[in-house]
Amino acid sequence: MKKTAILIVLVITCGFFTACNKSVNAATKIDSENLINAEKRDAEIKKGSALISFDKTEYDFGSVNEGDIVETSYKVTNVGQTDLVITNAQASCGCTVPVWPKEPIKPGEFGEIKVKFNTAGKPNKQTKTITLTTNTATGREVLKLSGSVIPKAI
Repeated sequence: MKKTAILIVLVITCGFFTACNKSVNAATKIDSENLINAEKRDAEIKKGSALISFDKTEYDFGSVNEGDIVETSYKVTNVGQTDLVITNAQASCGCTVPVWPKEPIKPGEFGEIKVKFNTAGKPNKQTKTITLTTNTATGREVLKLSGSVIPKAI
């Protein structure tokens, strides 16, 4: 039994030294294309997250008649040092439809978020929000649309 245990320890020890003794240079395993991509990615990360600025975050459409369609747009400017990406714009109600730029907005450039609100079946005071999913530090931005809808006379 003692001989078997010694033999097992000897085999494991030889295997350990043999496995660690391979003379493979780690530098030969590096893919230069991956290294270039990693350097580009790291440079983008160092720039920080995108910064967004709006000409307005709230729009008051005043008083309109029920059935009217209210339209407005929000000017979005990228004041950061990396591309601004808006991946989604979700309205709080199906009666409000946002259209946003699908392409990245370069630093210093601007885009436009167009919003249409259908007032049909929405009498009285109305407040709707549009939540933007972005690559800013907060990850989301909220725009607001409000006003009064005069009910149809029956």
